[in-house]
Amino acid sequence: MEIKEKKSVVVRFSGDSGDGMQLAGNIFSTVSATVGNSISTFPDYPADIRAPQGSLTGVSGFQVHIGAEQVYTPGDLCDVLVAMNAAALKTQYRYAKPDAAIIIDTDSFGPKDLEKAQFKTEDYLGEMGIDPDRVIACPLTTMVKDCLSDSGMDVKSMLKCRNMFALGLVCWLFDRDLDVAFNFLKEKFAKKPGIAEANIKVIQAGYDYGHNTHSSVANVYRIETKNKVPGRYMDITGNKATAYGFIAAAEKAGLKLYLGSYPITPATDVLHELSKHKSLGVVTVQCEDEIAGCASAVGASFAGALAVTSTSGPGICLKSEAMNLAVIMELPLVVLDVQRGGPATGLPTKSEQTDLLQALFGRNGESPMPVIAASSPTDCFDAAYAAAKMALEHMTPVILMTDAFVANGSGAFKLPNLADYPAINPPYVPEELKGSWTPYMRNAEGVRYWAVPGREGFEHILGGLEKDDKTGAISTNPENHDLMTRKRQAKIDAIPVPDLEVLGDKDDAELLIVGFGGTYGHLHAAMDEMRAQGKKVALAHFKFINPLPKNTAEVLKKYPKVVVAEQNMGQLAGWLRMKVDGFVPMQFNQVKGQPFVVNELVANFTKLVKS
Repeated sequence: MEIKEKKSVVVRFSGDSGDGMQLAGNIFSTVSATVGNSISTFPDYPADIRAPQGSLTGVSGFQVHIGAEQVYTPGDLCDVLVAMNAAALKTQYRYAKPDAAIIIDTDSFGPKDLEKAQFKTEDYLGEMGIDPDRVIACPLTTMVKDCLSDSGMDVKSMLKCRNMFALGLVCWLFDRDLDVAFNFLKEKFAKKPGIAEANIKVIQAGYDYGHNTHSSVANVYRIETKNKVPGRYMDITGNKATAYGFIAAAEKAGLKLYLGSYPITPATDVLHELSKHKSLGVVTVQCEDEIAGCASAVGASFAGALAVTSTSGPGICLKSEAMNLAVIMELPLVVLDVQRGGPATGLPTKSEQTDLLQALFGRNGESPMPVIAASSPTDCFDAAYAAAKMALEHMTPVILMTDAFVANGSGAFKLPNLADYPAINPPYVPEELKGSWTPYMRNAEGVRYWAVPGREGFEHILGGLEKDDKTGAISTNPENHDLMTRKRQAKIDAIPVPDLEVLGDKDDAELLIVGFGGTYGHLHAAMDEMRAQGKKVALAHFKFINPLPKNTAEVLKKYPKVVVAEQNMGQLAGWLRMKVDGFVPMQFNQVKGQPFVVNELVANFTKLVKS
């Protein structure tokens, strides 16, 4: 058997929402990350809570891009498509390359299956124009039943293992070591060793099937990692990385971590993950609604904790009053917004960047808040840490923006050394101010001192009514309100953030691509492809949106053409026009609930370069 080396490959697992495609994809990602491959994943959940089995709307997908060198996106099209039933083939074939290998379970392509998937004939391959020579067609369900015939499992339980047969076959195609997959299953089903054993047996059967049949439609490939960086790696989702970033910040600051939250797609996994870590001093409360989740976090902040509340766009609307309370009280709070498709219920399982203006302005009164946007699943750790540090050191609520693509996607994460991260030093009121301190007394940076309850001589009351700058008593004085408004704004404006970095042809680019948040990988890949074609292109990607980096105007005005690309109708472009005099960029906007497609970006940006 010949094994060929390849730089990268994209695999897409697809089937009914109950077929375990997310688990199969996660295991394949973990196996790949463990051997040092760069990975980028895209779980594509159906919007239906539980669509009818075999229906077109109930198909669940998981796409993973693995590479020998850095990969920035899950890939536009896949090299291997796993279609567990007729509906999956019908809906997911559009994401396959023309020469992709396609793995199907022929047992799930019966007359009723084809009818549900709206095929008109039994020649489903011919109907879709698929070359049969590219299809690995195997009676997967039958083989799983045969494999587990002596297990004592009922048929329904056996069928839950079908995803593992497909995984085993894919592992054979890419010469993966099954031991990592076996260990993953042993850990996942530690309390159900019989289930773990059955799944392990089926993975091995899928691997052996590929090995023994030497399927002619696909070669065996090895993705050999280049430029390995020593360290321990794990496959981590954005939501899990966000949770870990908050834990790390709390530990660095020497504080308890409190999360007040209400479940909402796609942010709920942060609540789930943090609830597992009581041993690390993490306190989680699932509140009765979004308002209570945020209000309880404000209370925890007053009490001296690192306080976080997590939600998505609809929850930000509801939390806005309690967020404003933290603004006027000048208390540290991190508000996590995992953006999803809107408006209203919109597309709960899909991804957009449509909350930016809400984050910047969606509250009553002059209510300035820092806004940070994570750029990738692994960057969520650093972004969460930075948001917590900013909130604690500047006594302000901070909005951390991710999105469904970043939150549910995953990447190969090198476990960090916390000693390498900057210290977090909250502005606790000095003991020497005892007797003269008032609640809105500030340090040299204009930040209100933090008097944690329990310190004798620093007892105080905070609330939602405007307070006197000097005494902390309620005040309706016009001049005082103007003064306090300006001080709150000045405090945010003065927060130091890193300069805006320019990648690519930063000295002589004909076109500067500008973006923020989770589009980083796609925009970077588009830039790389255009540069490979000989075009002069650069990328400036915003992580810190309020306050903007000090060199923002300098960067944006340096290049002859600038295009702002975002998954909304132009919110970042509008913010930049507002903050940078004379800045009039071109725009590329899509609101599809799906990530950008790199080939589309390249085609559109190339037109701008030529125009």
